[in-house]
Amino acid sequence: MTAPDVRPVVAGVDGSSSALQAARWAATEAARRKAPLSITHACMLIPVQMPPGVDLPRSYADALTEQGRDVLAAAAEAAREAAPEVDVTTELRGGAAAEHLIGRSASAESIVLGSRGLGGFTGLLVGSIAVAVATHGHCPVIVVRGTERPQDAPVVVGVDGSPTSDAALAFAFDAAAARGTRLVAVRAWSDFAVDTAWKFVAALDWESIHSVETWLVDQQLDAYRSKYPDVPVQGVVVRDRPAHTLLEHSENAQLVVVGSRGRGGFRGLLLGSTSQALIHHSASPVAVVPPARQ
Repeated sequence: MTAPDVRPVVAGVDGSSSALQAARWAATEAARRKAPLSITHACMLIPVQMPPGVDLPRSYADALTEQGRDVLAAAAEAAREAAPEVDVTTELRGGAAAEHLIGRSASAESIVLGSRGLGGFTGLLVGSIAVAVATHGHCPVIVVRGTERPQDAPVVVGVDGSPTSDAALAFAFDAAAARGTRLVAVRAWSDFAVDTAWKFVAALDWESIHSVETWLVDQQLDAYRSKYPDVPVQGVVVRDRPAHTLLEHSENAQLVVVGSRGRGGFRGLLLGSTSQALIHHSASPVAVVPPARQ
């Protein structure tokens, strides 16, 4: 039985096959966290005027509401099949999907979305709504992408020493512990194109920089190792662009975790470029984690 103070996992659905995949993933995640699952669908009711003398069998609003109920019923069935032990509820709301989900995120454990929608929650471009929710939401946003990985596949997290990176690392350790798998913490410390800055690059002491970056990763990981002694941890330090490195690691991960903004970023302006790249192109589900709640 779920404790009354446990925040729910919230899945946004729109009737697409991708949303059904997200509902299944969200149900499994709720089971791991012993949390309830709330499946939500938003209907944007646009005023429709028919020509005089044309009668519809039912109103546009009624048709859209009935369609929404069907979407929720299908998603709830998929979720219960994936995790029968989870308490599943549904909610049908009017209004804009992004606005509803951002508001919902204030009381959610996480928001889970599919990667390809019907023009609803995930939008025309992959992640148009997911980017908005990940930018302004108050909890982790998971975009379910790719195919299912083996249970021993790692959780991968991008770290850069920023406060948002700390929040992502805490979420990733928790995710790895819940899955009984290892954690790979990746620090990519070169953000520039090497072949366009070769004169500057040639003057750098790469070995010293690598040593410092490795020490920084170890320091950041040490803060969590004692709390999660059963989670094997591997630190990876590479000279590469963060998005490129994390996309490569997503090929063999069961989850990739990143912060909503990197070093020097101002949350609320734009979502970080690395987070956006993963939302659009990751080969595995990606969790975008905001700074820790105060």
